[in-house]
Amino acid sequence: MLEVKFYDSVTDGLLKFAVIISRYDGKWVFCKHKERDTYEAPGGHREEGEAIFDTAKRELQEETGAVKFSVEPVCVYSVTGKNRVNDTGEETFGLLCYADIEEFSGTLDSEIEKVVMLEELPDNWTYPLIQPKLIAKVVECKL
Repeated sequence: MLEVKFYDSVTDGLLKFAVIISRYDGKWVFCKHKERDTYEAPGGHREEGEAIFDTAKRELQEETGAVKFSVEPVCVYSVTGKNRVNDTGEETFGLLCYADIEEFSGTLDSEIEKVVMLEELPDNWTYPLIQPKLIAKVVECKL
């Protein structure tokens, strides 16, 4: 079982990844990974020496091709329990952000096969026990 918690902040060193809930022209923006038949919000792991907010901007650009956007932090979240990116099950922390995308480059420089814009949220999530909770938090705080 996975548990998702939300925090106003934590020690910066605990933040390992960033997830960016995004919209474009009033639609949700999701990514389809080349190796999966599911959809996920843009995001990824922090690189060595990288500021976590820079991780959010980099991952949004790499995974969606966004070139003109505004992004802002929403909160910190954690996931406890084993999943495809955490085989220990220990609590891991990430920065949850929200972005309004205005323009895409049309090219992707990542493991993402395609980017989709949807009026409604998808049913086939990559992380079905996590992503809907992150979107609900963004809707509560930003939309």
